[in-house]
Amino acid sequence: MFDIVCDDCGKKAQVPFKPDGERPVYCQDCYRKHRQNNRRYNRY
Repeated sequence: MFDIVCDDCGKKAQVPFKPDGERPVYCQDCYRKHRQNNRRYNRY
């Protein structure tokens, strides 16, 4: 597990992959929120 700081809310969290520094990294709650938002737009 790798320690991260969520790019959305700033909380400390852990992720099972090494962040590459180019893409945003989110805690579990923010990841879920972003994933739901993207699904709405991908339907059409």
